[in-house]
Amino acid sequence: MPFVATVLTMFPEAFPGPLGASLIGSSWREEGLWSLETVDIRGFSKDKRGFLDDTPAGGGPGQVMRADVLDSVEQAGRPLLVMSARGRPLTQARVKDWAKGAGLVLLCGRFEGVDQRVIDARGFEEVAVGDAVLAGGEAAAMVVIEACVRLLPGVLGEAASLAEESFEGGLLEHPQYTRPRTFEGLDIPEVLLSGHHGEVARWRRRQREEITRERRPDLWAAHLANAKTKDG
Repeated sequence: MPFVATVLTMFPEAFPGPLGASLIGSSWREEGLWSLETVDIRGFSKDKRGFLDDTPAGGGPGQVMRADVLDSVEQAGRPLLVMSARGRPLTQARVKDWAKGAGLVLLCGRFEGVDQRVIDARGFEEVAVGDAVLAGGEAAAMVVIEACVRLLPGVLGEAASLAEESFEGGLLEHPQYTRPRTFEGLDIPEVLLSGHHGEVARWRRRQREEITRERRPDLWAAHLANAKTKDG
């Protein structure tokens, strides 16, 4: 069975967006390696105008998505996720776990958020794609889906292309270069043109370590702790 992503959204017209482009799109439309379905949750509204929101209990600005506008969801063994800035951070480790499963069901919130009772009663997990607030969950849902489906066998072609990406082995990715050899006075590092695979591997490793230490001290600390544990 292919990986199935079901998106619950007020704006199904936002999809597939970038999910329909390049290798990700062709692996869905032409090869059937995964599938995408959208559900317009405005159809669940009990209001004849199709409204899904109401004023927040306790007062305050904005509107909140009502608890009674989401009918039962066909989970089919898939995790239920709701895109939320207060959710647990999206990580590559979690993406890899989800990619091994049957797919995901993703709820895209709007307004000030979703009534907490929907999250609690249905068992949704809140997931954040970064420390920023978006107008809605659609863009975040696309991030989660793309991160998962690109790991599916056959989607990106060569499995080796995934081996030295950011977060593999707890480190960020090394810099990449290609032609032309000189660009605006900047040259490709000589070691990458040497043909010495061992030296290239060592250079890339050093770059990954330096970049991780400078840009993500949290990842670097975790990497050192993990290395220390392995060394006993």
